[in-house]
Amino acid sequence: MRKLFFLLLVLGALPGAAQYNVVLEIDTIPHFTPMDSIFVAGTVNGWNPQSKDHQVIPPPDGPLQMLINAPAGLLSFKFTRGSWNSVETSAKGGDIENRTIDVRGDTLVHVSIRGWKDRFVRKAKPRTALPTVRVLRDSLWMPQLERSRRVWVCLPKDYYQSKKRYPVLYLQDAQNLFDDSVTAFGEWGIDEAMDSLERSVGGIIIVAIEHGGNKRINEYSPYDMERFGKGEGRAYTDFLVQTLKPLVDRTLRTRRDRSNTFIAGSSMGGLISLYAHLRYPQVFGASGVFSPAFWVAPDIRKDVLRQGNSLTGKVFFYAGEAESETMVPDMLTIFNLLHQLSKAKMETVIRADARHTEAAWRKEFPGFIRFIMKKEPKPFTPRF
Repeated sequence: MRKLFFLLLVLGALPGAAQYNVVLEIDTIPHFTPMDSIFVAGTVNGWNPQSKDHQVIPPPDGPLQMLINAPAGLLSFKFTRGSWNSVETSAKGGDIENRTIDVRGDTLVHVSIRGWKDRFVRKAKPRTALPTVRVLRDSLWMPQLERSRRVWVCLPKDYYQSKKRYPVLYLQDAQNLFDDSVTAFGEWGIDEAMDSLERSVGGIIIVAIEHGGNKRINEYSPYDMERFGKGEGRAYTDFLVQTLKPLVDRTLRTRRDRSNTFIAGSSMGGLISLYAHLRYPQVFGASGVFSPAFWVAPDIRKDVLRQGNSLTGKVFFYAGEAESETMVPDMLTIFNLLHQLSKAKMETVIRADARHTEAAWRKEFPGFIRFIMKKEPKPFTPRF
């Protein structure tokens, strides 16, 4: 064993150690790789491809290693060189699955990096977005955050052939929703799903906001975080309600009331969607909370306790047991609190073998749409 690994085993055994030490020892890398350009992106840092806290620092001598402090359970990650355009690949430049380690204690793992995405001339993926998808604003100013963001929209098939008004669903992480050619992880297939569902549930306007790249974790967290810095979730939800929704209602034929206004997202996007529903129950009538990153923001429980009794409408929870050891228990904790406090109608879906992937969320999205669009029977009023 390496000296570093033995030292970490000793440190990990000290009283009060809350997490395990996982040492990733890189045995081989492509010969052209700058030694100080390698990062780890994964469940420990919200999949940030250039987290300075997870950068491999070359030692003056000895093996190239990266230390990760991780809780027990599944640790998923990939290596990058600072962006998803330079994520690791197979030796021939092909996409690879996320690396996964089942963390049970301090451990040393040997890994080999075979290639980098930006070092291969690759045929561009074909666009998969349907004609119903278009850019609503290429650079919408967010005054609450003092930055700009691209916003997409997916319209019902008959939007331009009718004068109808439609419900609106606000979705996070637009980069991963419609077009396989622009995502490194696969897409949700939102446009294809709505194309298939429209006949049974009716048309819905989908408004999708691109995430802020390196700002994603901060924007989607309502609370300051020791590991990731200042939480900007309050300002982000203000942007959704005070800036984006008025623009959408002015520009498109929407049903503006809360019973026809929904919000959803996955991981950090699931966290901020539930927070938005809690904070603005008069605006949002339903939320989709897919694989929520509650581990990043334990203070969400305090907001549920404070504001849960004002939450009405519908909440859809989803998680996979193979995502992490704490994903399902954390989600069920929030679900149970809301079940006790709120009058919201809730549905929970748990899949035994599902991982933290777009493919999993794509599979569950139609069920979420059917749930929020299901018409509740009106109470029977007898006539005399």
